[in-house]
Amino acid sequence: QVQLVESGGGLVQPGGSLRLSCAVSGSIFSFAVMGWYRQAPGKQRELVAFITSGSMTNYADSVKGRFTISRDNAKNTVHLQMNSLKPEDTAAYYCRGWGSAPESWGQGTQVTVSS
Repeated sequence: QVQLVESGGGLVQPGGSLRLSCAVSGSIFSFAVMGWYRQAPGKQRELVAFITSGSMTNYADSVKGRFTISRDNAKNTVHLQMNSLKPEDTAAYYCRGWGSAPESWGQGTQVTVSS
């Protein structure tokens, strides 16, 4: 099974930025779609953004204009650039790949936005 490994989480002040990365153990083209999800304590996991193999993107309304998803096919990596972070963005962020190959999830990386 293709494995996904996230990195880049941490503690940041409101208004700050973080860049998350998701490394794919095999070819990124194993998946038709790569996405980022997040789950805050006591809440359901929600889709934040996704990008297709053709680089079409889609974002949750709550992050539009602040987050940007991108992919580096040569490095088999997907990034999530998060700007203007808010306390409500605090959550564990997960990478997911689906379509073509069996679905795969990463282990998650924690993002905490606090002063």
